[in-house]
Amino acid sequence: MKIRVGFGYDVHQLAEGRDFWLGGIQIPHTKGAVGHSDADVLIHAICDALLGAANMRDIGFHFPDTNQAYKGIDSKKLLGRTVEIITTKGYSIGNIDATISLQSPKIKDRIPEMQSILAKVMNITSDDISIKATTTERLGFVGNETGIAAYATVLIEKNN
Repeated sequence: MKIRVGFGYDVHQLAEGRDFWLGGIQIPHTKGAVGHSDADVLIHAICDALLGAANMRDIGFHFPDTNQAYKGIDSKKLLGRTVEIITTKGYSIGNIDATISLQSPKIKDRIPEMQSILAKVMNITSDDISIKATTTERLGFVGNETGIAAYATVLIEKNN
């Protein structure tokens, strides 16, 4: 068995009056992320990590923001397609470890729901997905609530 590791990072600006999508679920909040798709930073970081692990470029290569087909798209669709893409090279997901960096809202009670939704999209178990959240102690764009960031590390496996 061959294993590979990938790392993904995404950041989006936050703005008033936008829907806030994170980990495949909509969370009530006064601000939402700005982006071409639904701007789900967690899913975008996971997509980049998966694509990177398989040496298949990045999310912007496969789903460019210049393509109107992706305008406002549910990022869960991008994640499902990303899993299909890495499968073409014979890879499957071992596990995912992700961290969301945001000042508010507090999301710890929503993490199990995110794990469940993402597991269904990727056809893995919730136990294979670790999601953590942290603040930046009011420092930087995350701390002043003008942005949100997410990091993801993945392990993929290839059975030869």
